[in-house]
Order: sequence, then structure tokens, then C-alpha cells
Amino acid sequence: MIESKNGHVLNTSLLKHKQLIEHIVKALVDHPDKVTVTTKSTPEGNPEIIIQVDEKDLGKVIGKNGQTIKSIRGLVNVLKESKQEILVDVTT
Repeated sequence: MIESKNGHVLNTSLLKHKQLIEHIVKALVDHPDKVTVTTKSTPEGNPEIIIQVDEKDLGKVIGKNGQTIKSIRGLVNVLKESKQEILVDVTT
């Protein structure tokens, strides 16, 4: 278990997912220095990864008809080690 910046305890698998998402998103956007990826648990106990980007880059992360964010979500959930779904949200 590893503690994240926001005080949550992360298992190593979730930390790897967080790092993967951060790497992918920073490669997609024009302002990679403004990308922040955090984790938390939903009230139901599911892990959630939140991607925060510059307002101008939001469209690049979402993609046409949401295809980019759907692909990121799919990749994360294919690579997960548990049966719990990992939620991925994007915000500015």
C-alpha cells in the first residue's frame, strides 16, 4: 500500500493505473503541466481516478463523441486486478 498526495492509501495496482492515465493524458494535451490525476473512493467503495486538465484541453481528453475518455476508461478496466470497476472522470 502507498499513500497518495491527498492522504488516500492506494494499492500498488491503482497507483500504476493513476500513473498510466497521467502519462497518456499529458501526451494528449497542450498544457501537460496543468494535468493533475488524483484518486478517491466513491460512497459505494469503488476506486475513482479523477483527471483535472486545463479548460482548453478538456475536448482533447474527452475526444469526438467521448471516444478518447471511453478508451482510457476501457484500458484502465481491462488492466485492473480486481473485480471492482475503476471509475475515471475528467474535469477542469
